Amino acid sequence: MFRFKQFSIRQDRCPMKVGTDGVLLGAWAGVRPCDRRMLDIGTGTGLIALMLAQRAPEAYITGVDIDDVSQARENADASPWGGRVAFERCPVQEFAAPETFDLIVSNPPFFVDSLTCPDEGRTAVRHAVHLPFDDLRDAVLRLLAPAGRFAVILPTPEAARFLAVCAGRLALTRRTDVRTTPRRPAKRALMEFVRADGGTEEPETSELVVGTGEHECYTHEYRALTRDFYLKF
Repeated sequence: MFRFKQFSIRQDRCPMKVGTDGVLLGAWAGVRPCDRRMLDIGTGTGLIALMLAQRAPEAYITGVDIDDVSQARENADASPWGGRVAFERCPVQEFAAPETFDLIVSNPPFFVDSLTCPDEGRTAVRHAVHLPFDDLRDAVLRLLAPAGRFAVILPTPEAARFLAVCAGRLALTRRTDVRTTPRRPAKRALMEFVRADGGTEEPETSELVVGTGEHECYTHEYRALTRDFYLKF
């Protein structure tokens, strides 16, 4: 279980368990005081949606997933924020909302060319089978408010692919490359986009190291980013 300070995330019925990627994205995504409507694409256990609900006390968050969302609903009901979080089982390509969203986040399926796993549930989560990058881009463009932002986490090679898919449509404004330890190359990229408007401003870039290299020892910067979400850290 992933333990918030207020409650625990159950994950026994999800094909992929709570991992560092989701925690990083939920903590890193930019949340503005004016953001009132948020969307979590591929919500899974509802972890990121609930992290956003904790961070934005006046926002309403919707989570969508192609798989069963009953686990996410149970987690929301057990949390202090269940009244502001809703979940819908629906491919995002078919998802319709009465209003656009101020913030959209996604920890999407990401392996594009690698071999699929014999476990269909894990394949659906890990591989871009049901949500190709161009479909994700198009869904974001359709559902994002004019001044909204989109945040995503991807492995470094897939991040380059996604940037190419978004060229001219979504503009990168912020990127943090994530290393597991100081001696390892960056394995993940946290990226934030806005609608492309022809501007040429350089994105804000940074780097985050998760672990010190010693067993279960985290860096100060990772602790500072995520400490609000852990029961014990």
